[in-house]
Amino acid sequence: MSDPLRNLFDRLKPSFQGSGKLAKYFPLFDVFENLFYSSDRKTSGLTHIRDGSDIQRIMVVVWLATFPAAFFGMYNVGFQALSALEEINLKGGVFETDWHWPIIQLVSGLNPNNLLDCISYGAVYFIPIYLVTFIVGIGWEMIFAVIRKHEISEGAFVTTILFALSCPPDAPLWQVALGISVGLVIGKEIFGGTGKNFLNPALTGRAFLYFAYPASWSGDMAWVAVDGYTSATMLGMSAQESYMNMPYTWNDAFLGFIPGSIGETSVVAILIGLAILLYTKIASWRIVAGVVLGTMFTATLFNMAGSDTNPMFAIPFWWHMVMGGYMFGLVFMATEPVSGSHTNQGRWVYGFVIGFMVIMIRVLNPAYPEGMMLAILFGNLLSPLIDHYFVSRNIKQRVRVLNAE
Repeated sequence: MSDPLRNLFDRLKPSFQGSGKLAKYFPLFDVFENLFYSSDRKTSGLTHIRDGSDIQRIMVVVWLATFPAAFFGMYNVGFQALSALEEINLKGGVFETDWHWPIIQLVSGLNPNNLLDCISYGAVYFIPIYLVTFIVGIGWEMIFAVIRKHEISEGAFVTTILFALSCPPDAPLWQVALGISVGLVIGKEIFGGTGKNFLNPALTGRAFLYFAYPASWSGDMAWVAVDGYTSATMLGMSAQESYMNMPYTWNDAFLGFIPGSIGETSVVAILIGLAILLYTKIASWRIVAGVVLGTMFTATLFNMAGSDTNPMFAIPFWWHMVMGGYMFGLVFMATEPVSGSHTNQGRWVYGFVIGFMVIMIRVLNPAYPEGMMLAILFGNLLSPLIDHYFVSRNIKQRVRVLNAE
């Protein structure tokens, strides 16, 4: 049976190939064709010097692995917001409204105990953030693809979803567009694109927004999707008082029923994604183990040292692992195959450095209680040096063995 859309693409394709008059715009044609049909071509380039894996497969699997965190994130955004609205109404108060409100009234019955209501409310906030991130991000990829005359990398799809999930639900959309622009252009494209960046693009954009607009992106307060309403994060509370006095339990944090960024709250949902990445061997278990060991070691040292003035010293490692963006960063950012370490021994050190740094930042800098974002970026910067050391050491060992023979 004839496929009219397939026939249309086949008729237009010669104009975008070879000496066709629109050949320089082939990356744009390629994007739209691949939206509807699978391509028989695979992304190639320097990214394959390090690994022969198909980058398209890797990116699709990582993208799918974020789905549990994304859907639970939408539910939790709605649950936290509708619970806040219920509390405000019970107290006879009034709440501010923003541009989301007319849509929310159409799709939600404003009941925090209703699953669909919570997901609908959360979707009204998450989908615009993701659409802005996706459109702006893919737009930059198209521009650089046209300039460099190569196909559009599938890596942008993963960067956009990770960036969107790390955003607060009420993030200003113009700041979202600015952040993903900085992440992709400054964090990746100016270094040559996918496979050549040494910083995680999503984290680069997120870090820029944190330092440029701390009032909207700082980690000491959570963002509840009710205009004018905020709630302190577990990390923010921990910097002020003992973690044992918080209104949230460890189980609340593990399951994800706490305020926070869209995709970072549920450890259970994130661990499902980790299982997928480990099973498909996309994520390195050595990096994961290294981060966990570094966290356990450093947190335990601070527990033993103690402090009468800084309650962060007392937080055990298993609490650190369920608070803030720790688990999201560990699973989806630290294991990112381009900016992380590429030697097996180096992956242990790289992971340990991240685990060590996240606790150092959280405990010793209460003004910035999150820490995971900067710890991973610090690990990214050290990754080439770590790999260089182990590669050089292995070469010297082989030379000694050959000389001995």
